[in-house]
Amino acid sequence: MLEPRRAVRHSVTFGCGFVPPVSGAKLLAMDLVKVETADGVGTITLNDPDRRNAVTLDMCQELDEAISGLEADQSINALVITGAAPAFCAGADLSHLGDSAEEGLLAIYEGFLRVGRSPLPTIAAVNGAAVGAGMNLALICDVRLAGCSARFDDRFLNLGIHPGGGHTWMFQNIAGPQATAAAVLFSEVLDGEEAARVGLAWRCYEDDALLAGAQEMAARAGANPRDLVIRTKQTIQDIKWVTSQRAAVDHELGPQAWSTRQPAFAAKLAKLKARITSR
Repeated sequence: MLEPRRAVRHSVTFGCGFVPPVSGAKLLAMDLVKVETADGVGTITLNDPDRRNAVTLDMCQELDEAISGLEADQSINALVITGAAPAFCAGADLSHLGDSAEEGLLAIYEGFLRVGRSPLPTIAAVNGAAVGAGMNLALICDVRLAGCSARFDDRFLNLGIHPGGGHTWMFQNIAGPQATAAAVLFSEVLDGEEAARVGLAWRCYEDDALLAGAQEMAARAGANPRDLVIRTKQTIQDIKWVTSQRAAVDHELGPQAWSTRQPAFAAKLAKLKARITSR
């Protein structure tokens, strides 16, 4: 095995009884993944703490169902991914490989790859160990926020296995080749503060403030028009292949012109004009 909200307004613990959500909050009931929604944000919690949230095929299936459900909810504009304490995700359960290593690896990687395919902005709230494929889950999100107790632990080579799932590509694109080599080849384990220092995480929080910080950040995307948020995320993903400033202008021109024709822009412009006129 690779061992690898705004404040939360409602909670559910599977197998240990049910705590009703507050009025207006919504949740989706599953065994290995917990879903909560508030303020335009869907919070997905890997919920197998006894196994430190290690990824199994069943968890991959539930993660897919959770993300698909949130994507279908037009009130949700952003996702937060975290783990039930004490870990973020202890990696992938490689006992699921089966007879074909390639097919087995792709199947177990589907959990974090599904996160990467979401058109919605994603934030990883890394609240403990993120190991191997669990680190991939954090890397594939658009932004990583780390608690002080976070531990970004590559560990592939220590377990006698080559990195996979696009790990080295993601790591280099986020933090550069030196940080990648230090973690992958030389087994450097990064805590939350060190991850923020090298650019692997956007910010480090005290553990008890991490999830609320992630949800507050996500809610800023949640407050914007959904189509605009999705198109802008797609542009950010596509623009990395553009090789000149002029080409970037051309690439952004169509989506920006589209946005000026949307009701949300007209409403904001009218509000701004009214404010200026009233001065």
